[in-house]
Amino acid sequence: MKKLILSLMVSLAAVSFSMGAEGLWMHDFEAAKAKAAKEGKPIFINFTGTDWCGWCIKLEKEVFSKKAFQDYAKENLVLVEVDFPKKKEQTAEVKEQNKKLDKEYGVEGYPTLYLLDATGKKLTEDIGYREGGPEAYVAHLKSLIKK
Repeated sequence: MKKLILSLMVSLAAVSFSMGAEGLWMHDFEAAKAKAAKEGKPIFINFTGTDWCGWCIKLEKEVFSKKAFQDYAKENLVLVEVDFPKKKEQTAEVKEQNKKLDKEYGVEGYPTLYLLDATGKKLTEDIGYREGGPEAYVAHLKSLIKK
């Protein structure tokens, strides 16, 4: 019985760990705007190609998957991922929304990242990839939000 309980605990921990930053990112833009308005937080929108874009994968690995970024984001941001995968399946609604957002924000490459207000208005130009890991990225986001 103890082995079964231990095995279940390990499995749950693995599932929680594997969710990583993914569990933080919203995919419904209208719901994210409502959450941002309710919580008084800016939206951090990430236009990405999660399964093919080298810089997007690097940013996820070096920044978004790290505790320092995740802790900051949970308290201070509403995260929205607008993904354009090549292999991963998406619903027709998500594909349509993402195409519309891509066009609306004039995205020309990936990753493209903006801070937005709760109405969807851009507060910054493209933030993009930045060297220095999660701490440097968070410090940059904080400086942009202060403005």
